Amino acid sequence: MATLLEIKQLFSNSDLQDKIQASLLISVQAILDGAPTADQQKYAAHVFSNPKAEGTKALMSVLATNSGATVSQIIGASDAAINTNVASVTSTLSVAHNAGLV
Repeated sequence: MATLLEIKQLFSNSDLQDKIQASLLISVQAILDGAPTADQQKYAAHVFSNPKAEGTKALMSVLATNSGATVSQIIGASDAAINTNVASVTSTLSVAHNAGLV
């Protein structure tokens, strides 16, 4: 299990940031390809306008969700695992964004 300090240090892991950012763009594009609500459309537009900032939020959410994993497991996660984790937090982030919480 990663310590709290290790999780915080992962916020600045550039490879992890890049992977999460790319995954978030894929996730919101998948939402747009479906039947997105107006709030989901707004969130997607915000993600595409601010991928770095929104990617950081997604990274924090994914790390919080996976806090029981070790640093090695987190860093070594496959692209498929990252996509699954990001997709699972995207809905929550969209709701929080449109409620003005993040």
